[in-house]
Amino acid sequence: MKQYILVMDQGTTGSRGVVYDERGDVVAIDYAEYKQYFPKSGWWEQDANDVWNVTLKTSQNAIAKAGITGADIKAIGITNQRETTVLWDSETGEPVYHDIVWGCRRTAPIVERLRQEGYNAMFNHKTGLVLDPTYSGTKIRWILDNVPEAAEKLKQGKLKFGNIDCWLLWNLTCGRVHATDCSNAARTLLFNPYEGKWDDALLQALGVPADILPEVKDSVGYFGTADPKWFGIEIPITGIAGDQSAALFGQACFEEGSAKNTYGTSAVPLMFTGDKAPRTETGLMTLAWGIDGHLSYSMGASILIAGQVVQWLRDKMKFFGKSSESEKMAASLKDNGGIFFVPAFTGLGAPYYDPKARGMIIGITADTTQEQITRAALESMAYQTRDLLEDMEAHSGIELKELKVDGGAAQNDFLMQFQADILNCRVVRPKDIETTAKGACYLAGLGCGVWKDQNELKDLWQAEKVFEPQMDDDTREALYEQWRDAVKRAGSWARS
Repeated sequence: MKQYILVMDQGTTGSRGVVYDERGDVVAIDYAEYKQYFPKSGWWEQDANDVWNVTLKTSQNAIAKAGITGADIKAIGITNQRETTVLWDSETGEPVYHDIVWGCRRTAPIVERLRQEGYNAMFNHKTGLVLDPTYSGTKIRWILDNVPEAAEKLKQGKLKFGNIDCWLLWNLTCGRVHATDCSNAARTLLFNPYEGKWDDALLQALGVPADILPEVKDSVGYFGTADPKWFGIEIPITGIAGDQSAALFGQACFEEGSAKNTYGTSAVPLMFTGDKAPRTETGLMTLAWGIDGHLSYSMGASILIAGQVVQWLRDKMKFFGKSSESEKMAASLKDNGGIFFVPAFTGLGAPYYDPKARGMIIGITADTTQEQITRAALESMAYQTRDLLEDMEAHSGIELKELKVDGGAAQNDFLMQFQADILNCRVVRPKDIETTAKGACYLAGLGCGVWKDQNELKDLWQAEKVFEPQMDDDTREALYEQWRDAVKRAGSWARS
């Protein structure tokens, strides 16, 4: 009898329901987007109920497309956008406010206050991160300070917090389980990944009460059971990881120094460091996953705007009708025409950590074309990836030999070749570029016994195309120097 695993692949702009078989091959996929809200400059929200409904529906549709029923699903795996923050009423299950998305910069004043009060070193030492609006802790504080209903529910002992994985798990189990995995907990500014627990000093500094926090579990194991109302039968949930950890796992990056980059709405280069938990002042250390009580670590951070810059050109600027058209436009040119695009729509994340930076296109002349701006937008993803990978190399002492790539924009051959050129290393694209979902499948499959260990998973990974660097050194470094100059010019632009 065939064994199937359902993955809820919840991303920033939409969710996928994916059904895999026991070989780790995709049987069926369904995808839908949810509405994004931008109530003020730098603010970014979603409707948490909409996120849940879309994620559930795509999962149900994927099962139907596979021609099977819930009874054929052995386990469920979950992967999700990290740091996005939901607070809800534990009795009604209703959110007290829209979920605040990871890229929202509204908490910059809270971050600045904490920095001025001298907390940055403590947060960096205890979390491996730096104080920044990206993470969940300051978002919780903002909701408690600005949403009267949240403060009231807190007084009544009814308030719960979770990232989206926790929110999905709560709904799947009809409120029976309030839990998260360690890779998601490590992105909250409230969890100490070196000690593997919520940290009292961090909670006190942010004024976050411990009783609203979920239980932290390994990424592999039994989290609970999906209620039969959703899929017609109870199904165990046996694997959860934040999207970037899941992608690292799905790329079979199990050896120290192996690296990947996921090109989604954001992009997150990540290097596996194994048992080593590096301490870096630039906040690059994060927890990769937990298996059998053992924590593994990685280095990396979010490029806040990656694929979203192409969506912006498509939806707001109307440069093209489909994102895939950007590849042909960029490849039609011999160079970028001196155009550089810094997509700091909501500030800059690592390694700059400038929430007041704003987007900039520089080098424009009367002859500038849509093709040049499009090419510069694609190139910005590669430049930002180099920014982070160079920082990781410097702090880890490990030289990057190869970069595995995944995510939607990894299908863009122009971008992948430019990435290889600007990094001066091989870029390898797997046969299945949706490795975030595949990683959740692998985790859940380990949790339910479909696979016995990670060595089995390594044998399943296959490359589809390799991009070798072709650019000469002088051109490479001249372009990168101009990029760094453009980033400086975009810095600290916002006045509030």
